Amino acid sequence: MKILVTGATGKVGSRFVPRLLAKGHEVSILVRDAAKAAALTALGARAVVGDLFSPATLPPAVEGMETVVHLAALFRTFTDNEGIVKTNHEGTVALANAAMGAGVKRFIFVSTGNVYSAGYKHPAREDDLVNMDDPRPYSSSKIAAEQALLTLQKNTDFDVRILRLGFVYGDRDPHIAEIIPLLKKMKRHSGSRMHMVHHLDVAQALNLLLHTDGLDGEIFNIADHAPITLYEMAVSVGKAADTFDLEEQPLVDPFEGIMDISKLRSKTGFRPLVPSYYVARDLDLL
Repeated sequence: MKILVTGATGKVGSRFVPRLLAKGHEVSILVRDAAKAAALTALGARAVVGDLFSPATLPPAVEGMETVVHLAALFRTFTDNEGIVKTNHEGTVALANAAMGAGVKRFIFVSTGNVYSAGYKHPAREDDLVNMDDPRPYSSSKIAAEQALLTLQKNTDFDVRILRLGFVYGDRDPHIAEIIPLLKKMKRHSGSRMHMVHHLDVAQALNLLLHTDGLDGEIFNIADHAPITLYEMAVSVGKAADTFDLEEQPLVDPFEGIMDISKLRSKTGFRPLVPSYYVARDLDLL
């Protein structure tokens, strides 16, 4: 299969692309600087220079592709709110339109569990309401991109699938160490739970969406079987005492940050290869 991957040099993409290549796919990667993709091109990926900020560069990138896996995004840690919206929403729409115009058969958009709010009183499901006016630019830009893609699919029958990721970790990804300092700044409760997903399972879910027919216009959550508390995560890197206030109030919403993955299981047969953080730790998969 001829696949274009965006965000290939990021945390998820740099671990997903080698797995695609190992399965024998012809993988092209959209990059702003080909030199930064040297490790992936050495494995057999083809670098195509382009930019989501520049729609005119996108048609050549999608030409001849069968599928696009759109991973590229600016994250919540960036302070450039305008850039976040321009990349995550406008850039996604431009890429989807270019892909549709080039005859691409399938478009997989990688979104985030951060689109969910609190207060559902159950693990968040794909059909739960999300706040289009979410004050967090990263979350609201992803919601806007999802809605635009679903409208495009409804109006044109373009095969769009959306995957909402839990907190991605593993494969020597520094993501856990990077988020710990933010927990203190955000004053997160030590008993709040983090629903995580290992890079191996992100790759598994993406491969299922690549190859499973009949999922047009569908949204799927992806996470493991055993979310852990933020306290446990901080303990794992020796930072619990520095991260949480010992005078915390009771935890208000035990379901905040937790996702229901039953839809992905039932429609694709997904089963986590790494069912919990502790399994990853014990198998040296961190």
